[in-house]
Amino acid sequence: MAELVEHAGVAADELVLEIGAGTGRLTEALARSARRVVAIELDPEFVAGLRRRFRARADVDVVEADFLLLPLPGVPFRAFGNVPFALTTAILRRLLDAPTSSLLRADLIVQYETARKRATMWPSSFAGLGWQPWWEFRLVRRLPASAFEPVPSVDAGVLSIVRHSRPLLSAEQRGDYIELLRAGFRRADLPVPRSLRGRIPERAWKRMARERGIAPDARAIDLDVFDWVALFSLARGSSPP
Repeated sequence: MAELVEHAGVAADELVLEIGAGTGRLTEALARSARRVVAIELDPEFVAGLRRRFRARADVDVVEADFLLLPLPGVPFRAFGNVPFALTTAILRRLLDAPTSSLLRADLIVQYETARKRATMWPSSFAGLGWQPWWEFRLVRRLPASAFEPVPSVDAGVLSIVRHSRPLLSAEQRGDYIELLRAGFRRADLPVPRSLRGRIPERAWKRMARERGIAPDARAIDLDVFDWVALFSLARGSSPP
């Protein structure tokens, strides 16, 4: 765990929110690097153990709560955690759906295939495209199932999510952008000009596809986030970037 924290570059002046602190192995490593660690745990037995383990440390706060219901800090923070595989998508939504949040970066241990999918630019997914204008996803490493106790049935991966210094869209544009994505993926089996009929002028689509090297019959999953941002500009009647 110390190696993961060191590689992530947690700084001495940072606030870290740990999701699912468990027995405190990761908490211990984070507390050696960060200014303050808020260790969130739902299981009362783990909470009791964490409070015993860190009772002498003023820089570790143990919070018994469901992370999905907990308000996020209003000051800049990082998130860390070995998250329950079944809750990964819900946790990502809680962290990433609001581009105006104070989150700077998240380093999460998740199911390997989930990490691989999120870090892949193509083929695209509705969820990934919804976050990528504001966040960069990287698959940092694979962790074999044998590295955990108890041993899970699948390997894990470290997924690093960093806020873009220059987002592709403003936070205010997210709602309209998501609506365009939803329209495109609602009929994801159709070519984009058909799934977005009435939203994108056909001539504008053909010109954009030619300029960007996109197949005229490309589907929603064939376009990366930069293509979708360009489509969003077309839908709003402005020139694509």
